[in-house]
Amino acid sequence: MLTLADLASGDLDALAAKYGMRVIGVARGAEIPGSYWGEAEAGLVGDILYVRVDTPVHSALHELCHYVCMDDARRARLATDAGGSDDEECGVCYLEVLLADEVRGFGRTRCLADMDAWGYSFREGSAAAWWTGDARFAREWLLERELIDADDRPTFRVRATSSCEPLLAANEVRR
Repeated sequence: MLTLADLASGDLDALAAKYGMRVIGVARGAEIPGSYWGEAEAGLVGDILYVRVDTPVHSALHELCHYVCMDDARRARLATDAGGSDDEECGVCYLEVLLADEVRGFGRTRCLADMDAWGYSFREGSAAAWWTGDARFAREWLLERELIDADDRPTFRVRATSSCEPLLAANEVRR
């Protein structure tokens, strides 16, 4: 698996900043704050993404995408466990693959391979098979929340509400 040590410096920081996040590196061998899985896996606490040089790139992107895809209420109390529904988790995975293309030296193909190597589990088998199959539902989830556009480009926004229903204008009446 590709780790942050294998990347050009600053790419992850710049990507995270587009979403209002900060990346904080911790010393090799030190415990990563907010890491759900432990070991070298990235951690989340508030708007901070914690990583080490041995953190897998896909792990850092996955946690960043959890921050993006969760609603604002969960984001406000975020510490380690991103929570969320199965649909949201799939949205996180889809966005992770899209954002892989934003990281020089990583990219979509490598991301999908690293997801398999880590042990992501999809009904279709491999992450690549999921990408060409059921991932269409994750894409729709992201589109409905305006986290990607119709051309699969990230909008670099975070999810704002806990509902996928559009917010009503002050003078609009729900029927």
